[in-house]
Amino acid sequence: MLSKDNATHGTETVPAVGPIHDPASGMRFISDLGRRLLVTVHPKKVANRVADAFVTSGGAVSCAVAVKLQHIGLVCSSFKGPEDEAEFDRDRFRRWLDLLPPQVGVTNDDPDSFFIEEGSHSAEYVAPIHIDGTVKGAVIVGFEHDDECTKEARQLVDAATQMAAMSINLTSHYEATIDSSITEAKEEHRKFTEAVLDTLPVSLYVIDRDYNIVMWNRHREIGIQGMPRDEVIGRNVFEVLAKYPKGKLSGEFDRAFRTGKIERIEQQTTDREGITRHWMVSKVPMRDENGDISHVITVGEDITMRVEAIHAVGRAEKLAAVGRLAAGVVHEINNPLATISACAEALESRVDEGVFGTSGDVEDLREYLGLIHSEAFRCKSITNGLLDFSRVRTGNRHEVDLAEVIRASANLVSHQKRGENIDIEVDLEEDLPLVKADEGQIQQAIIALATNAIDAMPEGGTLTFKAASDGKRLQIEVRDTGIGISTEDVSRIFEPFFTTKEVGKGTGLGLSVCYGIITDHGGRLNVRSNPGKGTVFSIYLPVLK
Repeated sequence: MLSKDNATHGTETVPAVGPIHDPASGMRFISDLGRRLLVTVHPKKVANRVADAFVTSGGAVSCAVAVKLQHIGLVCSSFKGPEDEAEFDRDRFRRWLDLLPPQVGVTNDDPDSFFIEEGSHSAEYVAPIHIDGTVKGAVIVGFEHDDECTKEARQLVDAATQMAAMSINLTSHYEATIDSSITEAKEEHRKFTEAVLDTLPVSLYVIDRDYNIVMWNRHREIGIQGMPRDEVIGRNVFEVLAKYPKGKLSGEFDRAFRTGKIERIEQQTTDREGITRHWMVSKVPMRDENGDISHVITVGEDITMRVEAIHAVGRAEKLAAVGRLAAGVVHEINNPLATISACAEALESRVDEGVFGTSGDVEDLREYLGLIHSEAFRCKSITNGLLDFSRVRTGNRHEVDLAEVIRASANLVSHQKRGENIDIEVDLEEDLPLVKADEGQIQQAIIALATNAIDAMPEGGTLTFKAASDGKRLQIEVRDTGIGISTEDVSRIFEPFFTTKEVGKGTGLGLSVCYGIITDHGGRLNVRSNPGKGTVFSIYLPVLK
């Protein structure tokens, strides 16, 4: 398989003498090899070109070039003809390279110890490759006959080996620089991608097919339910999210892996302070280059403001509907109620005068008249509450110091003697800004909230009035330590006629009226509750600039 140039003399063809056998043409061989190596930029290609040059134009029957580099590993090329690779004993070469120092620059004529196996050569010459003063490899040239390994041939191999060493050294540094640049670019890209994911205003994490967490962004670290990234990466998601129902969570992931469809789930959480948050959680399958689902991305978006806005619109629509109803029928209802009350009072007066005698039925009549009178009065209180929805609450709005309004409200509540063992606390920030409001309406709302708070503490507790400002709005809190409100009821607490009190003890209009008053003042009324620990109603009003 050896390729050599042939020269024709008449009809007889004789092999041409290559540079190994003809030192006179050695300079041309070295020059051609040097030009070829100038455009080579990888150690593997250097080894290929040197080995190929010796078997195609250098007169060798086989050649191998092997070098071991730290950042690349063992690079090896061996030929016994053009495009005909030879078997190279890599293990023997590694053992040879590990000798201190390795045996170099020697001729080997023992076929059992050849580096190049199954070749047609009878001798090998091993020329060491020195890089930075250390032997890193060798050029091994196979000679067809022992006597061809002359001094001139060895010098040619040594010269070519030196050129190969310089080229390998340069290309290895170039390769290391390229690898370093690629590594740095990959690291920069990784950091940039991580920064993008951390900047997104969503909670995001990714799991693989083994349900292990491989990505956990910054927004998944913060908050009451957050966990540090270093503590979760590589761990099983069911172990990390142990407080979630495992069956429900695994079902969501299994559906994503099985169907490959995006699934969106609305969830609700309540923290230790009783604050309810609403989340839209999306399970997004991620496919690899083969189209198989390899990971599932979980994205959690806080939609609390959106949900609260929807609830606020719903409450406003209900309040408007009640207002329209009240405007049409309240006066018609009040008239017969007034007649019923007047008749009941007249009959009560006649009973007191003894018109009906002293029989036992008179006491029954007295009881029934009392019920008629009290229930008529209760109906009137409901219709008066309905009138609050139909009225436009403009009132007398002026600059109001709400600190004084809160103190006056706390004083009025303390004198109502509505509950037992109730401690009242007032915590007001100094120099609260003024607001433009109807003082009576705001006091009505605060007292209504405080009355509800006392009713929620039948065994006693602490009622706290608190006020503070961030410069743009003033926040008033009415806090109790009572029985709290269930999560299911919190979303309905401001609906007209909705009440958690027993039948006959509440109309379900008090909080609706409060909501209407605060909304008409351009503010907001929120609630957060922790069942068994208490409830906090928060009023937010814009301050005067």
